Amino acid sequence: MPQSAFTLESLLETHDLPLIIIGADLRIIAVNRAWELGFGVMRQTLIGQPCCLDNRDCRHRRLFQTLEAYAGIFADASNPSSQRLLNVRGFPLLDADATLYLGETLTVLNKPPAGDTASSMIGKSAPFTQFKIRLQQAAETQAPVILLGETGTGKELAAEFVHRHSKQAGDNFVIVDCTILGEELFESELFGHEKGAFTGATSAKKGLFELADNGTLFFDEIGDLPLSQQPKLLRALESGQFRRVGGTAMQKAKVRVVCATHRNLADMVKAGLFREDLFYRLSVFPVEVPPLRQRRQDLPLLIDHFLNQLSVNVESDYTITQSALIKLIQYAWPGNIRELRNCLQLAAGLCKDRIIQETDIHFMQRQSITEPADSHRQHESNQPLPVSSMAQFEAEFINSLINKYQGNRKLIAAEMNISERTLYRKLNRLNLN
Repeated sequence: MPQSAFTLESLLETHDLPLIIIGADLRIIAVNRAWELGFGVMRQTLIGQPCCLDNRDCRHRRLFQTLEAYAGIFADASNPSSQRLLNVRGFPLLDADATLYLGETLTVLNKPPAGDTASSMIGKSAPFTQFKIRLQQAAETQAPVILLGETGTGKELAAEFVHRHSKQAGDNFVIVDCTILGEELFESELFGHEKGAFTGATSAKKGLFELADNGTLFFDEIGDLPLSQQPKLLRALESGQFRRVGGTAMQKAKVRVVCATHRNLADMVKAGLFREDLFYRLSVFPVEVPPLRQRRQDLPLLIDHFLNQLSVNVESDYTITQSALIKLIQYAWPGNIRELRNCLQLAAGLCKDRIIQETDIHFMQRQSITEPADSHRQHESNQPLPVSSMAQFEAEFINSLINKYQGNRKLIAAEMNISERTLYRKLNRLNLN
C-alpha cells in the first residue's frame, strides 16, 4: 500500500459497510475488514490488483474523470457465475496530501440462486476465509484436488464449491461414495455394465465415470476404496478410458477429479493399504479443511443457519436461549459441523414450543461408540454397537419419523433436512434398518 494511503486507515476500519479504496491507476489500494469478511477474500490477495477485469469503461474510471459520486445496482463482476447483485455507492476521497482516491461501498442485494454452494458455506473467521481462498485457487486449476480433514467438516460441500467455481461448472458434479463401494460393486457403479453382464442386469447402465464426462468426479472417503480396485481406478484416470462390465467396447470420459478423506493416506501407503502411484496421482493440490474448534467465531452463524433450515417446514421459527447457545459455543465439537447439525436437529425434536433450552442439548460421548477391535465380528453377528445417550435420543427421534411417515425415507430425510444418502448412513449406524 502506498505510504499516502495510510492516512485512510481510520476511515477503512471504522466504516461499518464493506469498503474498498481504489487509486487513480485503477488498482486496489486498500480493503477494510468488513469487506474481507463479507466477501470471503483476504485483503492481501487484492492489494495492487486492477479494479475490474476490463476497466476501459468501468464506473471507477468515470469517477476519476468526472469526480461525480455514483450509486446503483451492479452485477458482481468479480464472480459472474454467482449471478448476485450488489448495491454500490462510489465517492471521491482526498487524503492529507490531496491525493485523489475512490471509495466504494458494496453490499449484496440478493441471495445467490438455489444450488449455489457459496451460500451454504457459512463463516467469517480467519481460518474459514483462508480455507475459502484456497478452495478458489483449487477451482481455478485443473489439477486433482484432495480435501484433507476430520469427519464432519463439510468436505463434500467444499468439493462442490470447487466444482461450481471451475471450468466444469456447467456439467455434472458426480459423487462416488467409497464407503459403500465393495469389491462386487466397484466396477459396475464406477464404469457401468452391459445388459446381461450379471444376474439382475436387465439393461445397460452408465457408470458414474461416464456420467461425470466433462464435469467433476468426487471420490468421498477415497481412503476406504478397496486396495484391489485401486489399479482399475488409476488406469481409468490416467487414460480416460474404461470398459463397462460385460462389455468389450472402450468408453471414454474426461473428468476433473476431487477426493476427500479423513485418513492419513501417506501412512496407508507405508502400511501397504493404499497404492503409492494412486496417492501421487490424486494429491496434487491438497486442501486442509479446518475443524470447527479452530473456527469458533463461526458457531453463532452456523447455529442460526441450521435453525433457519429446521424452521422451513414449521409454523414458527426455532429459537435458542442464551444458556443453550453458551453450552454449544463452549463444546469442542469433535464431530465438527455434522455433529453440530445433528445436535441441533435432535434438540429441535426434543424442545417445547420451538424454544431450545440448555437441557435440550445432548453431546455424543465418543468413547462409548468407539468400535472395538473385533467390531467386524460384532457386525456379522448382528449385535448392536454400544451407543451414547445422544445416539439413543437420535434413534428415538428417527423412529418417531419412521412411524409418522410409515418408513418413507424420502419424507423422513426431507423433515430432517438431510439427503437420503445421509439418512441411509444414520440408519445403518443406529441399526434402524
